[in-house]
Amino acid sequence: MHKSAINIFAFFLISTSLFAQDLVQWRGKNRDGVYNETGLLKQWPADGPKILWHYDLLGGGYSSALVLSDKIITTGLVDSLGYIYAIDLKGNHLWKTAYGKEWEESYPGCRSTPTFFDNKLYINSSYGRAVCLDAATGNILWNVDLAKVFGASPPKWGIVESPLVDDNKVIFSIGGKETSIAALNRLDGKTIWTSPGKDELTAYCSPLLINHKGKKIICTITAKTVLGIEFETGKVLWEYPKKNTWSVHANTPVYNDGQIYVVSGYGSGGIMLKLSDDGNSVTGLWTNTSLDNQMGGVVLIDGYLYGAGQKNRTWQCVDWKTGIMKYETGDLGKGVTIANDGLLYCYSDKGELALLKPGEKAFEIISRFKITLGSGEHWAHPVIKDKILYMRHGNALTAYSLAAE
Repeated sequence: MHKSAINIFAFFLISTSLFAQDLVQWRGKNRDGVYNETGLLKQWPADGPKILWHYDLLGGGYSSALVLSDKIITTGLVDSLGYIYAIDLKGNHLWKTAYGKEWEESYPGCRSTPTFFDNKLYINSSYGRAVCLDAATGNILWNVDLAKVFGASPPKWGIVESPLVDDNKVIFSIGGKETSIAALNRLDGKTIWTSPGKDELTAYCSPLLINHKGKKIICTITAKTVLGIEFETGKVLWEYPKKNTWSVHANTPVYNDGQIYVVSGYGSGGIMLKLSDDGNSVTGLWTNTSLDNQMGGVVLIDGYLYGAGQKNRTWQCVDWKTGIMKYETGDLGKGVTIANDGLLYCYSDKGELALLKPGEKAFEIISRFKITLGSGEHWAHPVIKDKILYMRHGNALTAYSLAAE
């Protein structure tokens, strides 16, 4: 073989291997809701960005889209079963696979966004069934009944979690009497370790993996407690109390420079924790109850937190260092927040998407439009990938062009 051909072939193999290992997950690669696209529209037409396509045959659900190199993955409930759907980048159906019973009780529908790694998909059902699928075909590679093996028990609105994947492990919240968190081998589903946690039910939280001074720590929230768990062993390193009326802590924590921000709704608000240098303990720095985001997430941009409160229904700007709210706006209701290039994409539970610019003293609402396709609650988190905005609303997934002309 010619030397140049060999080099090209080697490059192709390396590139393919690296891409196959790419991690695609809930709220972006870092689970922080901040995307890093360039060349996007800074203002939208009055009726919103151009619709490229929409797929209207999803089952019921609230999961976000996973945008891979050649397809889009999401979930939906049909006739009591949860399905993973694969759609190509032009909105055409590729395959769907049933992975188990899903939630038909209060607010029926699939909850969890799958996680993609190494050409595999991982999901935890509302009733605690861990499933791994081949991302190319949708074939189930393994599944573990967490309820049967570990005594997993769903809370009031079902288990809501995007599994955490790193190295050879996939992490699942259990909420059992003896096991709070479990690490399974991501290739075969066999148990690597279990963690006792605090003998509490899960609290709808997708955990965060923190790399703190070279130490990997899982940070998650159970019914009444923020937990720091050693990634390699499952050892509980520290715990910190966090309570609210319904034991709902649906937001992934935010980590930055040795500090962890944890926020939840029902008036409980947010707390800022500081990790010790060795990661084995935390101390509380401040509390803020005005920004009591229920399940819409917050983003950190240039030293300020942005998100929507539940009780007062305002979008707020809160100082990361002090917890003091700088300003707010009540023009949008409450909902989900993601960010890109310093701008906020705010999706309200009224079905309106707005583009906000955070200023020194106030928000500037640049553009806004109604999401009209789909059905049910406006709860799914938007996704930005390759200059396209993906909006899930019930049975519909819509792709909007954000490319600047």
